[in-house]
Amino acid sequence: MRLLITILLFIFCTITSAQQLAVLKYNGGGDWYSNPTAVPNLITYCNDVINTAIDRDVATVDVGSVDIFQFPYVHMTGHGNVVFNENELENLQNYLLSGGFLHIDDNFGMQQYLGKELKKLFPEKELMELPASHEIFNNYAVFPDGLPKIHEHDGERPQALALFHEGRIVLLFTYESDLGDGWESPEVHNDPPAVRKKALDMGANIIKYVFTN
Repeated sequence: MRLLITILLFIFCTITSAQQLAVLKYNGGGDWYSNPTAVPNLITYCNDVINTAIDRDVATVDVGSVDIFQFPYVHMTGHGNVVFNENELENLQNYLLSGGFLHIDDNFGMQQYLGKELKKLFPEKELMELPASHEIFNNYAVFPDGLPKIHEHDGERPQALALFHEGRIVLLFTYESDLGDGWESPEVHNDPPAVRKKALDMGANIIKYVFTN
Protein backbone atom coordinates (compact mmCIF):
# COMPACT_ATOMS: atom_id res chain seq x y z
CA MET A 1 0.00 0.00 0.00
CA ARG A 2 2.77 2.45 0.88
CA LEU A 3 4.54 1.79 -2.41
CA LEU A 4 1.26 2.37 -4.29
CA ILE A 5 0.81 5.71 -2.54
CA THR A 6 4.32 6.81 -3.46
CA ILE A 7 3.80 5.78 -7.09
CA LEU A 8 0.60 7.83 -7.27
CA LEU A 9 2.39 10.76 -5.63
CA PHE A 10 5.22 10.54 -8.17
CA ILE A 11 2.73 10.53 -11.07
CA PHE A 12 0.79 13.44 -9.58
CA CYS A 13 3.92 15.56 -9.10
CA THR A 14 5.14 14.75 -12.62
CA ILE A 15 1.84 15.86 -14.15
CA THR A 16 1.16 18.94 -12.05
CA SER A 17 4.64 20.40 -11.50
CA ALA A 18 7.11 22.12 -13.81
CA GLN A 19 10.15 19.95 -14.50
CA GLN A 20 12.77 20.52 -11.83
CA LEU A 21 15.91 18.62 -10.87
CA ALA A 22 17.39 18.21 -7.40
CA VAL A 23 20.66 17.65 -5.58
CA LEU A 24 20.59 14.99 -2.86
CA LYS A 25 21.48 15.98 0.70
CA TYR A 26 22.77 12.97 2.64
CA ASN A 27 24.38 12.21 6.00
CA GLY A 28 27.76 10.70 6.86
CA GLY A 29 30.05 13.67 6.45
CA GLY A 30 30.47 13.72 2.68
CA ASP A 31 30.33 17.11 0.95
CA TRP A 32 27.00 16.63 -0.84
CA TYR A 33 27.04 20.36 -1.68
CA SER A 34 30.16 20.27 -3.87
CA ASN A 35 29.98 21.41 -7.52
CA PRO A 36 27.28 24.07 -6.92
CA THR A 37 27.26 25.33 -10.53
CA ALA A 38 27.22 21.88 -12.13
CA VAL A 39 23.53 20.98 -12.31
CA PRO A 40 22.34 24.53 -13.16
CA ASN A 41 24.82 24.61 -16.05
CA LEU A 42 23.72 21.18 -17.23
CA ILE A 43 20.09 22.32 -17.20
CA THR A 44 20.90 25.39 -19.30
CA TYR A 45 22.79 23.18 -21.76
CA CYS A 46 19.97 20.63 -22.01
CA ASN A 47 17.36 23.33 -22.52
CA ASP A 48 19.49 24.63 -25.41
CA VAL A 49 20.52 21.41 -27.15
CA ILE A 50 17.81 18.79 -26.46
CA ASN A 51 14.89 21.21 -26.07
CA THR A 52 14.00 20.39 -22.49
CA ALA A 53 12.13 22.97 -20.43
CA ILE A 54 13.70 22.40 -17.03
CA ASP A 55 13.56 25.02 -14.30
CA ARG A 56 17.10 26.31 -13.74
CA ASP A 57 16.34 26.68 -10.02
CA VAL A 58 17.82 23.42 -8.68
CA ALA A 59 16.25 22.07 -5.48
CA THR A 60 17.99 20.41 -2.55
CA VAL A 61 16.21 17.34 -1.21
CA ASP A 62 16.91 15.14 1.81
CA VAL A 63 17.16 11.39 1.23
CA GLY A 64 14.29 10.70 3.61
CA SER A 65 11.97 13.46 2.43
CA VAL A 66 8.73 12.77 0.57
CA ASP A 67 9.63 15.80 -1.56
CA ILE A 68 11.99 13.58 -3.53
CA PHE A 69 8.99 12.28 -5.50
CA GLN A 70 8.66 15.67 -7.18
CA PHE A 71 11.88 15.23 -9.17
CA PRO A 72 12.43 12.94 -12.18
CA TYR A 73 16.22 13.22 -11.74
CA VAL A 74 18.20 13.57 -8.51
CA HIS A 75 21.95 14.22 -8.55
CA MET A 76 24.27 13.00 -5.81
CA THR A 77 27.97 13.85 -5.53
CA GLY A 78 30.78 14.37 -3.04
CA HIS A 79 34.20 13.18 -1.93
CA GLY A 80 33.52 11.43 1.37
CA ASN A 81 31.37 9.22 3.55
CA VAL A 82 27.73 8.35 2.87
CA VAL A 83 25.27 6.92 5.41
CA PHE A 84 21.57 6.11 4.88
CA ASN A 85 19.33 5.20 7.82
CA GLU A 86 16.44 2.74 7.52
CA ASN A 87 13.80 5.38 6.80
CA GLU A 88 16.00 6.98 4.15
CA LEU A 89 16.66 3.63 2.50
CA GLU A 90 12.95 2.85 2.32
CA ASN A 91 12.10 6.28 0.95
CA LEU A 92 14.86 6.18 -1.66
CA GLN A 93 13.96 2.66 -2.72
CA ASN A 94 10.28 3.63 -3.16
CA TYR A 95 11.31 6.67 -5.17
CA LEU A 96 13.44 4.62 -7.56
CA LEU A 97 10.91 1.81 -7.96
CA SER A 98 8.13 4.28 -8.73
CA GLY A 99 9.93 5.94 -11.64
CA GLY A 100 12.66 8.11 -10.11
CA PHE A 101 16.29 8.27 -11.21
CA LEU A 102 19.37 8.79 -9.04
CA HIS A 103 22.65 9.78 -10.66
CA ILE A 104 25.62 9.38 -8.32
CA ASP A 105 28.69 11.11 -9.72
CA ASP A 106 31.85 10.33 -7.74
CA ASN A 107 33.72 13.58 -7.21
CA PHE A 108 36.71 11.45 -6.13
CA GLY A 109 36.78 9.43 -2.92
CA MET A 110 33.12 8.46 -2.68
CA GLN A 111 33.24 4.96 -4.11
CA GLN A 112 34.80 3.29 -1.07
CA TYR A 113 31.88 4.38 1.13
CA LEU A 114 29.04 3.98 -1.30
CA GLY A 115 29.07 0.24 -1.91
CA LYS A 116 27.76 -0.79 1.49
CA GLU A 117 24.88 1.69 1.30
CA LEU A 118 23.82 0.54 -2.16
CA LYS A 119 23.88 -3.06 -0.97
CA LYS A 120 21.48 -2.07 1.82
CA LEU A 121 19.33 -0.16 -0.66
CA PHE A 122 18.85 -3.11 -3.04
CA PRO A 123 20.32 -6.28 -1.48
CA GLU A 124 19.18 -8.41 -4.43
CA LYS A 125 20.64 -6.18 -7.15
CA GLU A 126 24.19 -5.75 -8.40
CA LEU A 127 25.75 -2.77 -10.12
CA MET A 128 26.31 -3.63 -13.78
CA GLU A 129 28.80 -1.84 -16.00
CA LEU A 130 27.07 -0.39 -19.04
CA PRO A 131 28.57 -1.32 -22.41
CA ALA A 132 29.41 1.41 -24.91
CA SER A 133 26.50 0.16 -27.03
CA HIS A 134 23.94 1.15 -24.38
CA GLU A 135 21.37 3.78 -25.29
CA ILE A 136 22.67 6.20 -22.68
CA PHE A 137 25.88 6.63 -24.72
CA ASN A 138 24.04 6.87 -28.05
CA ASN A 139 21.13 9.27 -27.99
CA TYR A 140 21.88 13.02 -28.23
CA ALA A 141 25.64 12.51 -28.56
CA VAL A 142 27.51 9.34 -29.46
CA PHE A 143 30.30 8.09 -27.19
CA PRO A 144 31.79 5.07 -28.99
CA ASP A 145 34.02 4.25 -26.00
CA GLY A 146 31.35 4.74 -23.35
CA LEU A 147 31.70 7.10 -20.40
CA PRO A 148 34.19 9.92 -21.12
CA LYS A 149 37.16 10.74 -18.90
CA ILE A 150 36.89 14.31 -17.61
CA HIS A 151 39.39 14.45 -14.69
CA GLU A 152 42.25 12.04 -14.12
CA HIS A 153 42.03 11.37 -10.36
CA ASP A 154 43.63 7.92 -9.94
CA GLY A 155 44.14 7.53 -13.67
CA GLU A 156 41.81 4.52 -13.81
CA ARG A 157 39.37 4.03 -16.66
CA PRO A 158 35.94 5.66 -16.30
CA GLN A 159 32.99 3.39 -15.61
CA ALA A 160 29.24 3.85 -15.76
CA LEU A 161 27.64 1.36 -13.37
CA ALA A 162 23.88 0.91 -13.16
CA LEU A 163 21.12 -0.68 -11.13
CA PHE A 164 18.13 -1.78 -13.20
CA HIS A 165 14.46 -2.28 -12.38
CA GLU A 166 12.19 -3.85 -15.01
CA GLY A 167 14.70 -3.08 -17.75
CA ARG A 168 15.11 0.60 -16.84
CA ILE A 169 18.13 2.19 -15.19
CA VAL A 170 17.00 3.56 -11.82
CA LEU A 171 20.45 4.37 -10.43
CA LEU A 172 23.53 5.40 -12.38
CA PHE A 173 26.94 5.57 -10.71
CA THR A 174 29.60 7.37 -12.76
CA TYR A 175 33.09 6.62 -11.46
CA GLU A 176 36.59 7.85 -12.41
CA SER A 177 35.04 10.36 -14.79
CA ASP A 178 33.84 13.30 -12.66
CA LEU A 179 31.18 14.64 -15.02
CA GLY A 180 30.08 17.18 -12.40
CA ASP A 181 33.46 18.92 -12.48
CA GLY A 182 33.08 19.20 -16.24
CA TRP A 183 29.62 20.74 -15.84
CA GLU A 184 30.92 23.42 -13.50
CA SER A 185 31.45 26.98 -14.76
CA PRO A 186 34.68 27.30 -16.82
CA GLU A 187 36.58 29.35 -14.24
CA VAL A 188 36.15 26.71 -11.51
CA HIS A 189 38.47 24.05 -12.96
CA ASN A 190 39.77 25.75 -16.10
CA ASP A 191 38.89 22.73 -18.22
CA PRO A 192 39.40 23.21 -21.97
CA PRO A 193 36.16 23.91 -23.89
CA ALA A 194 36.33 20.51 -25.60
CA VAL A 195 36.47 18.71 -22.25
CA ARG A 196 33.54 20.70 -20.85
CA LYS A 197 31.52 20.00 -23.99
CA LYS A 198 32.23 16.30 -23.68
CA ALA A 199 31.01 16.33 -20.07
CA LEU A 200 27.91 18.36 -20.91
CA ASP A 201 27.10 16.15 -23.92
CA MET A 202 27.23 13.09 -21.67
CA GLY A 203 25.02 14.88 -19.15
CA ALA A 204 22.53 15.68 -21.92
CA ASN A 205 22.52 11.98 -22.85
CA ILE A 206 21.68 11.07 -19.25
CA ILE A 207 18.87 13.63 -19.03
CA LYS A 208 17.45 12.51 -22.36
CA TYR A 209 17.48 8.92 -21.14
CA VAL A 210 15.66 9.93 -17.95
CA PHE A 211 12.94 11.79 -19.82
CA THR A 212 12.35 9.13 -22.48
CA ASN A 213 12.44 5.91 -20.45
